[in-house]
Amino acid sequence: MVKKRRWHCLSGQEPTEFDKQIMYWENKGKLVPTRELIKTPEQIEGIRRAGVVNTAVLDAVAATIHAGMSTLEIDQICRKVCEEHHAIPACLNYEGFPMSVCTSINEVVCHGIPKEEDVLEEGDIINVDFTTILDGYYADASRMFIIGKTTPEKEQLVRVARECLEIGMEAAKPWGFVGDIGHAIEKHCKKYGYGIVRDLAGHGVGLQFHEDPEVNHYGHRGTGMLLVPGMVFTIEPMINMGTWRVFIDADDPYGWEVITEDEKPSAQWEHTLVMTDHGVEILTY
Repeated sequence: MVKKRRWHCLSGQEPTEFDKQIMYWENKGKLVPTRELIKTPEQIEGIRRAGVVNTAVLDAVAATIHAGMSTLEIDQICRKVCEEHHAIPACLNYEGFPMSVCTSINEVVCHGIPKEEDVLEEGDIINVDFTTILDGYYADASRMFIIGKTTPEKEQLVRVARECLEIGMEAAKPWGFVGDIGHAIEKHCKKYGYGIVRDLAGHGVGLQFHEDPEVNHYGHRGTGMLLVPGMVFTIEPMINMGTWRVFIDADDPYGWEVITEDEKPSAQWEHTLVMTDHGVEILTY
């Protein structure tokens, strides 16, 4: 049985050097992107514009977040800034998610639902994860916030999670592989005895909320999809102070909130990135 090829040259044209490089790796048995995953310069600029709005949203949260604030207030800030830029919150009503932003406090790994009764306290750490749709283009990023003064252990977790994102970005090279990213992140994370969440991953983004490739934050070099200039994806390692294992909160009627199995804190930073000829460029600065 002949395996269906993922990469196709443009009809009526000779293969370019770009085509030949991708076909070389496909012939070697590697997973390669489809042509649809390679964004055009116009599409990249559209995603970049969505990234500008996304950054404005997270900047507005950064300027106001404080102890005594509810996560519902964070949601209201995000919606307001999004509306001011004529953009749409991608999370709102996505597969039943009821709010516009994910607010994940302490042991909540991700997909925390904003609520009036969830009030930030001194010492909390919180991840605020927002995705903007602008003119049909998507940009996705998240930041950690420390509320007031917290413990040295939580401070270190937040710092190491950011380092994991930065190390993952550095490991992402043109004509490398997604597994290179996960390998580099896992190596750094293990120095601290932390767990990397395996049930959730980064992803392609730009024309849809979630696209290929799946970007695992653990693994082996030379595995996963070939990274090709023009691909747009997120890196968003979720780093747990204890075990990597997680569960869905049984008390969440929407079935979204993910919690660490041992209920120790978790931290995450995220950017939307475009692969260039020289490495990744951040689209959500």
